[in-house]
Amino acid sequence: MKRLFPLILILLPFTGSAQLLNQDSLSTPFLSKKKEKLLKNVNVMLGMRFGMRGYMLRGGDHDYQGAEFENQYTAIEVSGKVYKNIHFYFRDRFNKNNSIQTLDQLGSNIELAYLDIILTPKWNIQLGKQSAFFGGYEYAFSPMDILKYNDIHSNALSYVTGVGMNYQLSENHTLGFQILNSRTMLYEDLYGEDVAANIEEPDWPVEFVGRWNGNFFDKKLETIYSVSYSRQVKNMGTFYVTLGHKYHNQRFTLMYDFSYSYEQVDTKNIATDIIGGEYAAQDVTYIGNWLRAKYTISPQFSGLLTMMTSTAYGEDVKSEKSGRDHLRTSYGIIPTLYYHPFQDMDIRFFVAYIGRYFAYSKLAKEDLGSSSYNRNEVRLGIIAPLWIL
Repeated sequence: MKRLFPLILILLPFTGSAQLLNQDSLSTPFLSKKKEKLLKNVNVMLGMRFGMRGYMLRGGDHDYQGAEFENQYTAIEVSGKVYKNIHFYFRDRFNKNNSIQTLDQLGSNIELAYLDIILTPKWNIQLGKQSAFFGGYEYAFSPMDILKYNDIHSNALSYVTGVGMNYQLSENHTLGFQILNSRTMLYEDLYGEDVAANIEEPDWPVEFVGRWNGNFFDKKLETIYSVSYSRQVKNMGTFYVTLGHKYHNQRFTLMYDFSYSYEQVDTKNIATDIIGGEYAAQDVTYIGNWLRAKYTISPQFSGLLTMMTSTAYGEDVKSEKSGRDHLRTSYGIIPTLYYHPFQDMDIRFFVAYIGRYFAYSKLAKEDLGSSSYNRNEVRLGIIAPLWIL
């Protein structure tokens, strides 16, 4: 409620004015035409994903099950045009911690807070907290539409502060480039004194991201490719590549993403958790595959099948010269059925099964004490982007 209060204060004068305009005692409109025009350029959306889930974990130290109602995604988004070619975007995610981050000085619940300035018909610039220009179609969806992310994206820092630029190279191709903070918190606030001797805070924890969006064959085939380098600590960073592909026709859509992340200091914490020890793991690699197929059965029904794998490796884990050691591979499958009851509103009821299997390597089992396990979920719910204004 505290987060909604500033928005209510902003909208209250407009709603109050609308009520007063209906009173005959007013000889002149309380809401001026200038303010009326400004309000038309503002969009407010409450995004919700609510449902019930039943889950079961089996294997290793995992042996429990349960069921519960969940507010799986709740966020308010405000966007609009404030002046000519200047737009703003803001999103507050209520499911996240609102503690102020020491580096970007915003709560982690604030996912978007930036200005988009259209410089020319081909150039625009973004200033503020924004989503990184990572490639792939898993990342391109709103979090409201993703029931479960693959390992890389579920642990990636996607919303950070910086500057981004887009250039419309041609009708079918767009290039993007960003300079961002690589973290939202100072390293010492993340890890305290529990860091290896060779770990130091850099002068600037910076991230560089490049992205290419392409369209081919009358836009039946699309691509979102990206490459990025982020400096997490002094003289050490992360090299990340994602290649996203999408084919679609009238009823069928197929998407495939390939992701590769080499991290001199582990930022996903998967390898760190497996290897154990005092400090964050170093020289780790993650490779991910994500496939999604969607078929429109009728205007009311559509089916979705998502499959994914993610593999984690560590350098010289078994011995000093063992090279790249396999630690874990996770597998996922998510069949989903949507029911669209309204033609003029994107409100969807859904039923989905989420199956995940986490297979640990022989090294992880025998030397690091890990055990393979599986997680199964059934979800019933509703996805509702509700346009308030």
